[in-house]
Amino acid sequence: MEPVITINPGASKWDIRQRVWDYIEEKNLANFPRPVHNRIPNFKGASQACDRLADLQEFKSSQTVKVNPDTPQKQARFVTLEAQKTLLVPTPRLRTGLFNKITPPQGANKEQLRVCSSSQGVRDFSVPVGLDAKVKVDLVVVGSVAVSEKGFRIGKGEGYADLEYGMMASMGAVTESTVVVTVVHDCQVLDIPEELIESHDLTVDYILTPTRVIKTNCQSTKPQGIIWTKLDTEKLEKIPILKELRALEEQLGKDVTLGEVPAAPEPGLHAGPPKRQTRRRPRQNTQQDDEGESRQENRAEGEQKARPRPPRVRKDSKGDGRREDEGEGGERGKGRSGWKEKGQEEREGEAGSQRKLPLSVTTVYLGGIPAGIRVSELKTALREREAAPLRLTWQGAQHRAFLDYSDPQIAEQALEALQGLSLNGQSLQAELAKSQRGGKRSGQSNRRPRSSATEKPKAASTDSQGDAAEETEQ
Repeated sequence: MEPVITINPGASKWDIRQRVWDYIEEKNLANFPRPVHNRIPNFKGASQACDRLADLQEFKSSQTVKVNPDTPQKQARFVTLEAQKTLLVPTPRLRTGLFNKITPPQGANKEQLRVCSSSQGVRDFSVPVGLDAKVKVDLVVVGSVAVSEKGFRIGKGEGYADLEYGMMASMGAVTESTVVVTVVHDCQVLDIPEELIESHDLTVDYILTPTRVIKTNCQSTKPQGIIWTKLDTEKLEKIPILKELRALEEQLGKDVTLGEVPAAPEPGLHAGPPKRQTRRRPRQNTQQDDEGESRQENRAEGEQKARPRPPRVRKDSKGDGRREDEGEGGERGKGRSGWKEKGQEEREGEAGSQRKLPLSVTTVYLGGIPAGIRVSELKTALREREAAPLRLTWQGAQHRAFLDYSDPQIAEQALEALQGLSLNGQSLQAELAKSQRGGKRSGQSNRRPRSSATEKPKAASTDSQGDAAEETEQ
């Protein structure tokens, strides 16, 4: 079958990612979350593609299967549990370890297995698996942005799938016989130049799409372990388990020399994805890349007529003194740094705010925040996990925060991303706020009252506010 997306000669990995993301958006081939840029696309037909996993002989003969935690592979996790196989899921961004082993309740029915394959399953039915565990993984399922029929794969650019496989190889969990499967839309299968594939890149043995199964017969060698020179001290700080693995390999006499931290590019030069241009008027549409930089999209017709609005800076803000109103999933909205804290929003009042929250929101409770953590540190962690809310209510003195999302689906996606989140070595608790559990259906949205411009605001971090989710249901 001829690829529907053609790649120009000399294209980089980033060029290919952008081409695929743009095509999926233009053709409306994806489900929530959207846009698909900087993500493993949750393409339409993902469940049908995942169902093909059960037909592979290599899957039938496997005992332990590792499946990535992205939304388009949720059905693959269900298929694995339904087949009564051991399911391993990586911890989000490898912050608290390498694997979680999902253990369904005894005699679980299909509905319970579907819960176990979701973020709630990781929270309620999993146990961590350490580096010292004697684990043998028979089959690995990964997501991709693009893949070729020769087995060459391109991810979203953060390198976690490659790193996870390298870590599994280092601990002896995978071997040359371990089968790697990816699940993608048909349009994501295209010709990837072999020269773009590096020694640390993971290749695949099978490609599952909604319409076909492709056996790649890939001859390229998969990563044999961690290539430490590809990592630097900043990466080790972000992924503490790498420090533990590096110490173990150093004891075994292996070369664990790290690479250099990438130097900042010289003015006028671009290293990697195009950078977002700094500007004061936040009306242009941008797409954020894996390193927090972004690419300016073409302006839609008529955007030139948008009225200019200068950024608002409040000296009495509880935050960092900047407008904050970043949308879900880490995508940049209007403003520079993200969220609008509740206290700041109330001080401005509706009359002074040109960006209003929806009347109905879904609130997530985040508890167990360590003493001494700043709100800016929490914001950074939420951005990294692509779980940025419409509004953050910070109650640091009570070791908690409340995150408002525009609808239940986005809140569920955020909950999944926040599992395993820890700050200063202390695990945080993420769940729907009290008023949205119990008698109410899971995921039902809250209705938050809006304060008037003349109403005297309440401070977001005082005890009088109480449970933010309960306060809104008056």
